[in-house]
Amino acid sequence: MIEALQFDFMRNALLAGVLVSIACGIVGTFVVINRIVFVSGGIAHAAYGGIGLGYFFRFNPVLGAVIFSIGAALAMGVVQLQTRQRTDTIIGVIWAIGMAIGIVLVDLTSGYKADLMSYLFGSILAVPTQDLWIMLILDGIIVTLVSLFYKELLAISFDEMFATVMNVPVKTIYITLLCLIALTVVMMMRVVGLIMVIALLTMPAAISGQFVKNMKWMMVVASLLGVIFTTGGLWLSFTLNLTSGATIILVSGSVYLITLLLSPVLSRPLTAKSRGLLTRSIPGPR
Repeated sequence: MIEALQFDFMRNALLAGVLVSIACGIVGTFVVINRIVFVSGGIAHAAYGGIGLGYFFRFNPVLGAVIFSIGAALAMGVVQLQTRQRTDTIIGVIWAIGMAIGIVLVDLTSGYKADLMSYLFGSILAVPTQDLWIMLILDGIIVTLVSLFYKELLAISFDEMFATVMNVPVKTIYITLLCLIALTVVMMMRVVGLIMVIALLTMPAAISGQFVKNMKWMMVVASLLGVIFTTGGLWLSFTLNLTSGATIILVSGSVYLITLLLSPVLSRPLTAKSRGLLTRSIPGPR
């Protein structure tokens, strides 16, 4: 691994893994607690429309994915909150439309699309310095928003009715959470690809939730686990000449299955006992 660090692409890959792990640890915790993994999958696949948008109009596909994934998150949130349609139906429709738009726009784009598959299946070894700066900016946005609205996010995660009584803008906070998921998805697509993005988003947080009861510590542990998984998977892929994204997911999945078997013996999962924190942290009606 020390020998591999002599190459710029390997150093970029490690930095990308660290930056992505921070976002996954923070946002993935809320995804697991709120049980909105399927929503995250819908946003992830709809983001492919932004890839096609970037190719068609000749700008960075990552920026296109940011625009499209946030648009998909807003659409899912608004439609879900304003209509009586089944949530899974809405997500499935937006998921399919986003993918279809991306495929059509890519088909209409002339020229050879060399790195198109890297967005679907990941290519952490090909992350350019420009994308690292984008990841750093997105990390800053995620950390800032979660810090500002942590109490509100905690409230809607454990007791939405209580949050409503305490005058927390539940709908606005929920849509904000979906937008945070969208930003995290964009960061992860170059690491493990849009196809496997749900796994890396949820597994570190799910493992952390089995052994840590405090929400903030759950985020910290999940972020550290993400760093371990991406670094370990990267090392194995380099050593055994395997696909990096898939190897990272296999490392994460193996650890998750092991901890799932051991969790009844070693600990208890994070539960709604954290609701006790809400009465001390959420301001009352004004």
